[in-house]
Amino acid sequence: MSLAFAEARAAASRGEVPVGAVVVGPGGTVLARAGNRTEELHDPSAHAEMLALREAVRVRGGQRLADCALYVTLEPCPMCAGAAVHFRIGRILFGAYDPKGGGVEHGPRLFARPGCLHRPETIGGLREREAQAMLRAFFGARRMS
Repeated sequence: MSLAFAEARAAASRGEVPVGAVVVGPGGTVLARAGNRTEELHDPSAHAEMLALREAVRVRGGQRLADCALYVTLEPCPMCAGAAVHFRIGRILFGAYDPKGGGVEHGPRLFARPGCLHRPETIGGLREREAQAMLRAFFGARRMS
């Protein structure tokens, strides 16, 4: 989770919403890490999770990540939760809950839907206060300017 926070801080320094993600393989090997790059790449799908999942399958040379874990500083949105289903990620561990934009514990609660093809194990609230503080500071600074 520390690496995900480092990616989130790097994203904030680039003017991106501070969200970081890391994909960890069996044995704790870091396969990929990323921070948000939606502004930089002019790509609304360039969320930290999407970038890290894409890189992890590229590194592994396959399409599935069933034996891997995704660490992310914020509850994945519906797009990223849907991608996690298709990548077949084994576990998702996240920091802050996202009542407005989340797709795991909030919003569509994608993994709880009857037609969901894959249900990763999810654990939320890891270093939640730290993640919330980072997001609040980022958006507070933007409102001030």
